[in-house]
This record gives sequence, structure tokens and C-alpha cells, in this order.
Amino acid sequence: MSASVIAVDAMGGDLGPRCVVPASIACLAEFPSLQLVLVGQTPLLEELIASYPVVDRSRLSIEHASEVVGMDERPAHALRGKPDSSMRVALEMVRSGRANACVSAGNTGALMALSRHLLKTLPGIDRPAMISAIPSVNGFCHLLDLGANVDCSAEHLYQFAVMGSVAVEALGVSNPRVALLNVGTEDIKGNQQVKLAAKLLQQASGLNYIGYVEGDGLYRGEADVVVCDGFVGNILLKSSEGLAAMIADRVESLFSESLGSRMVGGLALPFLKRLHKDLAPETHNGASLLGLQGIVIKSHGAADQESFQSAIRLALVEVRENLPEKLHGRLESLLHNL
Repeated sequence: MSASVIAVDAMGGDLGPRCVVPASIACLAEFPSLQLVLVGQTPLLEELIASYPVVDRSRLSIEHASEVVGMDERPAHALRGKPDSSMRVALEMVRSGRANACVSAGNTGALMALSRHLLKTLPGIDRPAMISAIPSVNGFCHLLDLGANVDCSAEHLYQFAVMGSVAVEALGVSNPRVALLNVGTEDIKGNQQVKLAAKLLQQASGLNYIGYVEGDGLYRGEADVVVCDGFVGNILLKSSEGLAAMIADRVESLFSESLGSRMVGGLALPFLKRLHKDLAPETHNGASLLGLQGIVIKSHGAADQESFQSAIRLALVEVRENLPEKLHGRLESLLHNL
């Protein structure tokens, strides 16, 4: 198998290199064919790498970038005012073909703006969309958009549905069920954009559109791909993460209240660990920016080492599946209604 080269924005996110460096080293040990390029301030990265006793430097290199995009920085300033930011240099490596993908935990707005500017969108796509896996009763539901596009037209929602279907099919789901997130399942429910998007999707051949689902339908596994605007999607994602964390804390608290509960908790520990692994947000960290002429993965800004490893793994899967090429190959026929 040929090597996959992933450029990592080592300076992005709340923890920056302190998270990215150990996560990258762990991924190199996990995937022998993986090559990583850490993009950022060389002296700092070299110092952190040197603190790990066993590092295969033949598969880990550094690309210097002197500037950092702040987490609260305006996308326009990141686009025009920081030509040597770690985020931009990592994306330029993808554009030039020196890397197969980019992973960043940095500023979402800046990452989207730079990605659109440098990599461009695929033909027929107006805006990229962020997609990620949400655990459901029978596996996963893939939700998009997760915050890249707060205001969306019906045509944008239609494009998101097409991209989501193709992406999930590339990941192994046959004839994925596509639905629009709505306040009810009846045809009369929803705002004008959702209703118009539904009409477009009903006319689409080659797309398994099943209609509307409500929020709880995601977790019941009623659809494989659920489409909404980025405002709703981001709120739903953050609410899901908060709920999972709250349940984990409540369960831990209940099993530590008394000697009896601690004994029961000890017996249930293997099952609780498995449940936590299935539901923990860090296990599913990493949102793909679909619709670009290149692979870009957005990690959660507060990602820890384990979470960031998940984002790198997702990038590797998309590189191996050559996802942009698969999207490009099917978009023309599926977008004929627009």
C-alpha cells in the first residue's frame, strides 16, 4: 500500500502542539503506511517531539509556519492578513499535491474560508458542508451541515444531501437513506427552505430520499444521512456531546454513592466502558469538509490526544477511499435538478 501523507495544522485548537504532537506520534505507530507533516513553529515542535523516546522521523517531518490563526480571529483576517499561518501552509500542501489531506483543530470559520479559497469547490457545489457521524441505536447517522453554513437555501440543502449520500456510500453504506431534519414528519411541517428542498429531493433519481425525520429519529437510526442548515446542525451536535458527557458523569456519580453501589458498579464496569466508548464524542471526533477539491478534516477545538487521533484516522480513511474523486464522479448526474 502506498504511503498516505497528511498535513497537520500543529498550532490549531485549544491545546495546540501539546495535543497534536503526541496524537500524531500515536497514529504513526498505529498505521505503518502513514506519513505526517506537522505544520507550525519548528523550534517548539522539535522540542516536543524530542521528549518522546521512540519516534520514526522518517515518517514524521515538520513544515515551518511562523504565524498562528487565533480561535477567535475573523476569517477575513486569517485569509488576507496571515500568509504564513500553520493552517494556510497545511492547506497549500494539499493544493500543491505534497499532502493528501489536511487536519486542523483551529478556527472553523478561518478553515472554511481558507479551504474554499485555496482548494476550491467541486463543480456544481456552491458551498462545502461539514459532516460527522452521530451514534444511533444501530450504528451511526451522518449529520450535515454542522456549522459551516448558518444560512442555507433549498438548493444548498439539496447539494448537502447529494454529497452526504455519496460520502456515506463511499464509507460502506449501501444505498444510504437520506432525510431532511424537520420539526415534524408531515409534509405541511417546516420552513420554506426545507419544503423546497424536499421537493427537489423527491425529484432526484439515484438518491434514496425517505422524507423528514425529527431530532430523535437520528438516534433511532431512521436515516443514514440527515441534512439541515449549519445553525441547527451545530446546536444539535453540541447538545448531543453535552448530553453524553452529562450521562457519563451521572452514572459515575451513582455508582460511587455507597459501598453497595460501588460493588454493582465494579460488576458493570466492562459494560459501562464499552458504552462510554460507543457514545463518547472523542471517539467520533472529526468533521469532513465535503465539496472541496481536496480532503480537509476539522477536529473539535477542545480535542484531547485521543480525539485528535480520531480526526487523523478519518482523514486517512478518506484518502484511501479517494473521496473527492468519488464525489466528483457522481455529482454531475445527481445534481441535474438544479
